[in-house]
Amino acid sequence: MIQGFKEFILRGNVIDLAVAVVIGAAFTAVVTAIVSSIINPFIALFWKPDENGTIGITVNGLWGPVTFPIGDLINAIIAFLAVAIVVYFVFVVPMNRLKERAAAKAGLTQADEEPQLPTEAELLVQIRDLLAQQPPATKV
Repeated sequence: MIQGFKEFILRGNVIDLAVAVVIGAAFTAVVTAIVSSIINPFIALFWKPDENGTIGITVNGLWGPVTFPIGDLINAIIAFLAVAIVVYFVFVVPMNRLKERAAAKAGLTQADEEPQLPTEAELLVQIRDLLAQQPPATKV
């Protein structure tokens, strides 16, 4: 049981995932700080913050003004995109290159790994040919 756990932990995917989560969390904090200190003040030039300091569009509702927090939305979008870009270029691209190199060293090509499946048109032609080879049905 311990040997199986050891093999699981030492797999490259688990370690890469753990590193990605830690780096993603740290990078998210950096992006949030940048958006809070640069983007939100820029947005505040166009929208006045409400009494809670929330930047966004304020609409008068039935029970008072309501602010739609545009700054928080932009913060979340920028943070997501920045983290996704960093994770892709720091983890996904190098891992794909390593896999390609390992496959090249092993003498495998992508054609060897994944067999080509016939297209729908090719399948229909095969079905037609098989039906044409059958003897005609006799009427009883």
